[in-house]
Amino acid sequence: MNINGKTSNGVKKIRVRFAPSPTGYLHIGGARTALYNFLFARKNKGNFILRIEDTDRVRLVEGSLESLLKSLKWLGLDYDEGPYIQSERLEIYQKYARELVRMSKAYYCFCEPERLQALREEQASKRQAPMYDQYCLQNISEEQINQSLKENCPHTIRLKIPKNETVEFTDAIRGKVKIDTNTIDDQILLKSDGYPTYHLANIVDDHLMEITHVIRGDEWIPSTPKHILLYRAFDWTIPEFAHLPLLLNADRSKLSKRQGDVSLEDYVKRGYLKEALINFIALLGWNPGEGSTQEIFSLEELIEKFDLSHVHKGGAVFDLKKLNWLNSEYIKKLSLEELYEKSLEFFQQKNFYQGVSEEKKSEEYLKKVLAVEQDRLNNLSEVGEHNKFFFQNVDYPRELLKCKDMSFPDLKNSLDKSKCVLEKIDQKDWTKENLEKALLKAAGEKRGDLLWPLRAALTGEQKSPSPFEVAWVLGREESLKRLDFALNKASGLK
Repeated sequence: MNINGKTSNGVKKIRVRFAPSPTGYLHIGGARTALYNFLFARKNKGNFILRIEDTDRVRLVEGSLESLLKSLKWLGLDYDEGPYIQSERLEIYQKYARELVRMSKAYYCFCEPERLQALREEQASKRQAPMYDQYCLQNISEEQINQSLKENCPHTIRLKIPKNETVEFTDAIRGKVKIDTNTIDDQILLKSDGYPTYHLANIVDDHLMEITHVIRGDEWIPSTPKHILLYRAFDWTIPEFAHLPLLLNADRSKLSKRQGDVSLEDYVKRGYLKEALINFIALLGWNPGEGSTQEIFSLEELIEKFDLSHVHKGGAVFDLKKLNWLNSEYIKKLSLEELYEKSLEFFQQKNFYQGVSEEKKSEEYLKKVLAVEQDRLNNLSEVGEHNKFFFQNVDYPRELLKCKDMSFPDLKNSLDKSKCVLEKIDQKDWTKENLEKALLKAAGEKRGDLLWPLRAALTGEQKSPSPFEVAWVLGREESLKRLDFALNKASGLK
């Protein structure tokens, strides 16, 4: 891009920004805003800019900036410029606020907090919207203003909102939006501590950074007329706006921290894959259109297909079942080596994993467990969770071993038969295929009479993977050991 922000063919280059506040972890809604801006920039060969809006010092959370940058990096949303830090640009905002005063587009306000609180209470008692009454604009002379400034009296700078006008803009998603200026408060632009409010810093930075499209959540729609009035006051070019739909819980209430884990980090810790989360987040309010039924997209496909015209107006329901399904599909695509590398930390966090033998912590053993579990996992934090018998000794009530109304003598014969089959298979031939072939041949037509007792003996569970898979993971020695334990149970000795 050259100095005037245009490409070589004279068309203004698209520039978008993600501008979070470091007030906590990156939440799913923020991740979606970042993703949509990223996709829009990449689709249109534009720039994706990161700006940190940290001027609200009260709400800052230590460590959240580092966490936010880490989350964006983990997602692979590489920004072209930034991060620009607003708290490092205070003199810029102060200069522009004073310029508005000079142009009579803004004014100094010396009202004390007590007066403003009393005004709000009076308006609330009359069921009026809380709005500043322009006392300092209408009742303080220029001489008094200069004297107060000379004495360093605490003050703010407020935007002078024109009355009896209509602010109208066309939103790329919502269409035409109109707001009566009589409903807009004379918002504070510069606070008494010298820090700008969100509104001023946002508009100044968007102008200086040549932002062409503002893509953000629809909670900012009420602020947009204020921003447009600021653009007009400065006589600056107004960017295009696109406000994304709300994220909703299954009951269609607004998604919030109180109603579930909504931070990206929560899902990373629970073993959701980056590719699945990006895919899922992209579908929270967008679809590829044209009657497409495609649901699984690579990042490259999302860049190719993304279009603001296909973003929905209505709220997007956060469907955990959909996320689990998507994640399971991406887990199935992993190689066993990739699955092992991604799963190891989750195994190490499990209580049942602590104190197990080195053999059961080995890469070879864990890969066998994962080979059995891979097609059944919704997320990586589930590894081993439903099959703890791979790591722990088993015990169970004697009745569990029986298939339906099987007698105990028949049960003992079934277990003896399984033991005989397994003893004939050498360690070198101990594969899922050989185990399945031998056991099915021995079972004949009444498979349940042989396989249920064997599976229960190996796992101690009502539900589990097949006995062939379990025996293969456990190995020859452990499988025969568990069969001996089951035979003692069947005989009433345990």
